[in-house]
Amino acid sequence: MTKDEILGDLVLRHSSFVLRRSSPTRKGRAMSETNPIRVMIVDDHLLVRDGLKLLLSTFDDLEVVALAEDGGQAVDLCPQAQPDVVLMDIVMPNLDGPTATARIRESFPKVQVIALTSYMEEDLIQRVIGAGAIGYLLKSVSAFQLAEAIRAAHRGRSTIDPVAVQVLVQSASQPPPPGHDLTEREREVLALLVDGKTNNEIAEDLTLSPATVRGYVSNILSKLEASNRTEAASLALQHNLVSKV
Repeated sequence: MTKDEILGDLVLRHSSFVLRRSSPTRKGRAMSETNPIRVMIVDDHLLVRDGLKLLLSTFDDLEVVALAEDGGQAVDLCPQAQPDVVLMDIVMPNLDGPTATARIRESFPKVQVIALTSYMEEDLIQRVIGAGAIGYLLKSVSAFQLAEAIRAAHRGRSTIDPVAVQVLVQSASQPPPPGHDLTEREREVLALLVDGKTNNEIAEDLTLSPATVRGYVSNILSKLEASNRTEAASLALQHNLVSKV
């Protein structure tokens, strides 16, 4: 079984446990509004979708209105399902979580998205938060923590796993990688520089004047803090600023 399938199985078991222990009069927090919060679950694993649906059914103020197996289906279901909050997996086939989150937030700005995942990679966290997700939680979260996060999201308040917060803090404290501020044209010049071409050859390939190329090379050396062309080429390869065939 994959990691997500194992988690899905655990969710199902936990949901059954909660259901057995729940009293008919105390299934969850008493509804503070007339209508329950409408929730869509998006995950490419059936066990996870069904487990989360069963888990959330133990709370009177939450209603699962749609299940989607990928981001594209989630976007398509939004107009009909009209969810208040979407629980969004991140890594899925066809259309991933960050892309689906961006599309949902653009087309349905009142819909809040919580990333619910088993991944803690910095780039994934940044992508989905940047796409508009209001929360980021691990699938190991407890039923009651998840319910509280959904309620908070419905009120426009963020809930982010402490580990994800630490990852973002560490990322913010690190200096940007070399070459992050290179323009597209400067990267083109750098790629030819890595190939060992002279300024005149680069000028001919890019249909530029040699003087213009010299200006680009000067900017590249400055931005990479390189003392010469050889050092710039070495940094470009080391940090994958260009692809070397």
